[in-house]
Amino acid sequence: MLTEQPQAIKPVIEFDGLSSKKSFRDLPWWFFALILIAIGVFVVISSNENYNDAFVFIKIGIATTIRTTLIAYVIAILFGLMAGLGRISKNVVINNLARLYVELIRGIPILVLIFFIAYVGVPALLSFVNNLGFWLSDRGVGVLGKIFTAFTNQDISMISRAIIALAVTYGAYLAEIFRAGIQSIAKGQMEAARSLGMSYSQAMRYVILPQAVRNVLPALGNDFVAMVKDSSLVSVLAVRDITQVARLYAGSTFRFREAYITLAVLYLTMTVILSLLVQLLERRLRAHD
Repeated sequence: MLTEQPQAIKPVIEFDGLSSKKSFRDLPWWFFALILIAIGVFVVISSNENYNDAFVFIKIGIATTIRTTLIAYVIAILFGLMAGLGRISKNVVINNLARLYVELIRGIPILVLIFFIAYVGVPALLSFVNNLGFWLSDRGVGVLGKIFTAFTNQDISMISRAIIALAVTYGAYLAEIFRAGIQSIAKGQMEAARSLGMSYSQAMRYVILPQAVRNVLPALGNDFVAMVKDSSLVSVLAVRDITQVARLYAGSTFRFREAYITLAVLYLTMTVILSLLVQLLERRLRAHD
């Protein structure tokens, strides 16, 4: 009795469900090109004295850039979460106040907002605090009144004003992200939580928000990358981030090419690394789903 000869099994290499031929075509060649560009520039920086001097001078501002971005983003998340909850609130006053904040901030360029908050908003707030201190002092609350009247415009540094401006600006954009994330959760989740005896705030805190935040994590990561780039705008307030330091170096040495090529590569390196981390997060979330 003849038996069929088993056919030779051809090995197929797969990558994310794709054949080796297709995966080779779909490799991120743009990323490899960026890596080659960055390596080439860093080789030039390390071997060329002018570029090396520019890098040594400009890298001093990296810590300020990272610190400003991190602090501003944490505050922006708080603003965005509160405004996002306000956007879905059934309270007419809260809903309209949140909508006003979002539409007002999103309708003004970031650079204009930085100037306005730094030179108009903060002084106006300090004036209000001082007047409140005088009012409290007149009514016998001397200790608190003295504290409030002691604040001056010089007490708020420019880097603090820059952080406030970035946080207020990005809070409006994050509010829409949180709103969309909350509304993406099925209404049955809230109904089930309420049927278990939870209050609205408890259901939102323990059931809805954890799921919503998980859904919007990639979008939050993308906005953080965008804030790293937009943090360069705080240089208009003389904050010594890498953009301001590069401007100072170029102005003092007239080596504009070395200064701004080095600056561009530093921003490119930070944003590419952060973008890869965001993509890794998205893959892990998709794999979990």
